[in-house]
Amino acid sequence: MAFLPCSITSEPELQATQKVIDALLDRSELTSDEQDYLNVLGALVYEYEQKQELVPDIHGVELIKTLMLDLNLRQKDLVPIFKTESIVSEVLKGQRKLTAEHIRKLTEFFHVSPAVFFEAQN
Repeated sequence: MAFLPCSITSEPELQATQKVIDALLDRSELTSDEQDYLNVLGALVYEYEQKQELVPDIHGVELIKTLMLDLNLRQKDLVPIFKTESIVSEVLKGQRKLTAEHIRKLTEFFHVSPAVFFEAQN
């Protein structure tokens, strides 16, 4: 991993970080270290966007629930993303974490930045 994570302070830095995130999300499987790396990068993007007021104060599963409500979607509408309705239910209840593949598909489905599915790290 040649791209060292650090605080994002400009649009070019945001774009560079986003490219690395996109490359990771394009992989079919991630190692545990790569997943951790992705989470750190996502948190950095999230924190930058929060400062720029580009994303709402909700993220992760809460954002999925809000988008579902706003778009009148039901759990079965997300089966193409999660493969089964039971997995959708487990994710929405917090019993299962979002995977890189879920995040990639959610960003395509809802047309949002992957960063909105990561929680800020304190």
